[in-house]
Amino acid sequence: MSSITKNNRNSIQTDANLQSMQVGSIMRKVKSRAWKKQRYFRLQDDCATIWYKSKKAGNAHSTFSISDVEAVREGHQSEVLLSIADEFPPDRCFTLVFRGRRGNLDLVAESAEEAQSWVKGMRKLIENLENMNERERLDQWISDWFKKADKNGDGRMNFKEVQDLLKMMNVDMNEHHALRLFTMADKSQSGTLEDDEFVLFYKMLTQREEVLRIFQDYSSDGQTLSCRDLEEFLREGQLKQDHVQQHSMELIEQYEPSDTAKMRQAMTIDGFQMYLLSPEGSIFNPAMLEQHQDMSQPLSHYFISSSHNTYLMGDQIRGHSSVECVGCWCVSLGVSFPFITYSHDYAHTSQYPVILSIENHCSVEQQGTMAQHLTRILGDKLLRNALEGKGSDLPSPEDLKGKILLKGKKIGGLERSLDGVVEDSLAAEVSDEDDAAEIEEENLHNDSIRHKKIMGHCACSCPTICGMSVQISLTLACCVCVSIQKSKQGLSKELSDCVVYCKSVHFNSFKHSRIHSKFYEISSFAESKAKKHMKDAGAEFVHHNVRQLTRIYPNGIRTDSSNFNPQEMWSAGCQIVALNFQTAGMEMDLNDGLFTQNGCCGYVLKPAFMRSLEKRFDPEHPEIRDGYRPVTLTIKVISGQQLPKVNLKEGSIVDPLVRVEIHGVPKDQARQETRHIDNNGFNPMWHETLTFTIHVPELALVRFVVEDYDKTTKNDFIGQYTLPFSSLQQGYRHIHLLSKDGTSIPPSSLFVHIRIKEGT
Repeated sequence: MSSITKNNRNSIQTDANLQSMQVGSIMRKVKSRAWKKQRYFRLQDDCATIWYKSKKAGNAHSTFSISDVEAVREGHQSEVLLSIADEFPPDRCFTLVFRGRRGNLDLVAESAEEAQSWVKGMRKLIENLENMNERERLDQWISDWFKKADKNGDGRMNFKEVQDLLKMMNVDMNEHHALRLFTMADKSQSGTLEDDEFVLFYKMLTQREEVLRIFQDYSSDGQTLSCRDLEEFLREGQLKQDHVQQHSMELIEQYEPSDTAKMRQAMTIDGFQMYLLSPEGSIFNPAMLEQHQDMSQPLSHYFISSSHNTYLMGDQIRGHSSVECVGCWCVSLGVSFPFITYSHDYAHTSQYPVILSIENHCSVEQQGTMAQHLTRILGDKLLRNALEGKGSDLPSPEDLKGKILLKGKKIGGLERSLDGVVEDSLAAEVSDEDDAAEIEEENLHNDSIRHKKIMGHCACSCPTICGMSVQISLTLACCVCVSIQKSKQGLSKELSDCVVYCKSVHFNSFKHSRIHSKFYEISSFAESKAKKHMKDAGAEFVHHNVRQLTRIYPNGIRTDSSNFNPQEMWSAGCQIVALNFQTAGMEMDLNDGLFTQNGCCGYVLKPAFMRSLEKRFDPEHPEIRDGYRPVTLTIKVISGQQLPKVNLKEGSIVDPLVRVEIHGVPKDQARQETRHIDNNGFNPMWHETLTFTIHVPELALVRFVVEDYDKTTKNDFIGQYTLPFSSLQQGYRHIHLLSKDGTSIPPSSLFVHIRIKEGT
């Protein structure tokens, strides 16, 4: 803790921006054009936390960690700040973008100079945190706990404060044992702990017996791991075979904190634990996090991260709309009136194409206006013409880098272009992707809402702004609650010409598609229809998706913005599986887990057997295919570390259990769980083994869930982590848990051992 404190003090002493942030600033927190409240913001002494409160005396304060902030945007680079652009100049405005699905924080400083201090200071703090090694991160975490426990702020902790700290840390320790640790750490015999004494107390408190046991099993002298010891651990413990000698030397160099041990080419228990807690010791193979897949295959060969009504922050009827929900590569928009505003870049880090799915409810004249706006605002980014040399196949993500593709109805095909407006026969076709039409067809919505919609009026009070963003952001005024009348609709040539490779067509049958469909045509299915096709003709569905794109969207009844299980659709090779990104839960965990691999670029290459027209794969019968090789996955759940409290009631300690879920083809769907541990969220021990047979490992996702057991009510969620089976690292691994909205909750983790064996 002392080292991190000194580093922070040095940073403050040498940086005027951080000094200014520590003094604090009164800034406006902006949620809308009408909601602008003054708040006092200040950087705390740890240089890792921002503290803020209302100007009014007596109001409770709030804090957030610098580690929760992903980026800082200057100027009017959010929908909210754009709405007040006429009140405040851009040089006074900035946005803090949080990780996961947490909403952003829009701020207006009193002056341009003050805004710059915060922008530059925040960016420096983010950079410092990103450059921290594992030891420094742990020191920072200890420092945070010290400040929480030091109630009177005197830089010391008496025993009462230590007892309160243990409760905050989810530790149920008897008073005698706690006092014994306190006395051992109190080297100065002052009756309080300060600085390094608290670090010693923490080390005794967090001594990992299970890690020490593994360390000693491989240590020749019981004190350190020699290079040879470490090689043996890598082979037997981590199940690695290649380059273990070189790897063992690299691990010592990178993670061993003792220079003396380094000189002897040995690793101490501290270095061993740091390695196991590092990204290299994580369950997610770091090599799979990098972009490593072939990006030169046709679009139909990839799963594409996709959203449904991305702009909504809540449910489908009353949900507030915002462009801040965007984090996907296929965005659906229902457009009933072509009003457009300009917006800036929204942190879309990948250069691979974005597909803008238009559900068109505009008149022919309005469509022309919309096409003009699309062309003017998106410019060269909007794909207007077919690529040369791509006459019979969809282009690849690599071919389409930096492009935006429009998905919608089109006059004719790529082979020819018709003049004018198409009426009657072509215009009469109502897209199979209209959510409102799906509600009517299934007769699932209540009569009052249906009646209001049939009358052609908006039955909700939702704002009429929705958005899409990538480098340039397009914001289209729309009404989510569109009319469900299936009236004939013309299509303007101007809008038609904006659609190239994603022509929306009605799906008739797989046989019809094999004979008549073009590679650039795309059909959309509500989840219930997709499930029926999978059940009736799973292999044909997979075959269809080899050459053509398919979009799946939630049933119309999901007005609460709930989600369906995307894994079922991926198992049929469906590329564009649209979810309500604003709704946290298992479904979004699976989506995040799948698309975390391959550099988070939004595209994941489908398995080889789902990319060939010559091969047959039926998700209902996975054993009937070439190359069928099931595997056995054995997971030993060993322990948990510093699990967060879910019940803030004083004295409450969690009773954690771990559930492991396999999500894949129907035959692979499985879940098993450990027993619960009474009153221990700090260092629960399970030492339980769970075994799964996986028939299609190429499609499987593994989800780890930690819950607080309750025998009378539903268990409370503590944390989760989801990843593709193909990204698992074998051996002793830590699983760094995520919150419900997908953000990290350091240092909460699970410690497991993973073994994969071919065959059952």
